[in-house]
Amino acid sequence: QVQVVESGGGLVQPGGSLRLACVTSGIIFSASPMGWYRQAPGKQRELVAGISSGGRPNYVDSVKGRFTISRDNAKNTVYLQMNSLKPEDTAVYYCYARFDAGRGPVNYWGQGTQVTVSA
Repeated sequence: QVQVVESGGGLVQPGGSLRLACVTSGIIFSASPMGWYRQAPGKQRELVAGISSGGRPNYVDSVKGRFTISRDNAKNTVYLQMNSLKPEDTAVYYCYARFDAGRGPVNYWGQGTQVTVSA
């Protein structure tokens, strides 16, 4: 059974920082691309950052230079360090794990964690 569990969301003032964490089980973590999506009210879900199994990151333009994605294969955990937060970063952040058990790759999702940036 695959589990994807996010933590670290909360309320922060503009300019502040948060670090999200996503712990997985039931997959071969080191072989799985991981990433974070977010969805703000009334908007489509968008990819924020992804990281390959080899550790190569990619980011949506709006967070480049502010967010950093990283992974710790020993802990089966991916992180999203968010600095210089803006009100427009407010959203529910979802972690995904892309794992191929031999029948083609499948995205597994967490339940989401709320990030609110407000004064």
